[in-house]
Amino acid sequence: QVQLVESGGGLVQAGGSLRLSCAASGRTFSTYRMGWFRQAPGKAREFVAAISWSGGSTFYADSVKGRFTISRGNAKNTVYLQMNSMKPEDTAVYYCAAGQPPSGSSIYEYAYWGQGTQVTVSS
Repeated sequence: QVQLVESGGGLVQAGGSLRLSCAASGRTFSTYRMGWFRQAPGKAREFVAAISWSGGSTFYADSVKGRFTISRGNAKNTVYLQMNSMKPEDTAVYYCAAGQPPSGSSIYEYAYWGQGTQVTVSS
């Protein structure tokens, strides 16, 4: 099984930046597609971004395109979410997830989940 631990959440002002990290371990982690999801108060968990094992294929929710960037570390055991030009509506608990390709934007396509990290954007 894959184990995931998120870090890097916190408080940031609107227009600012924050980088989330997901430390992963597991037998076949490097071959998994990785995704970031978020859940705001009173809302369902929603897709944010996903990346292939090689880092060569990424896609994003329309709400974050041009502002957020997902990437893998050189060792492929760490996944990042760089968040720029942040908005109050980005406030949510952010979750790292792992699934076998071709996992996409549905939570049901990911078998492994981290515990989440809180991101708060002040206006």
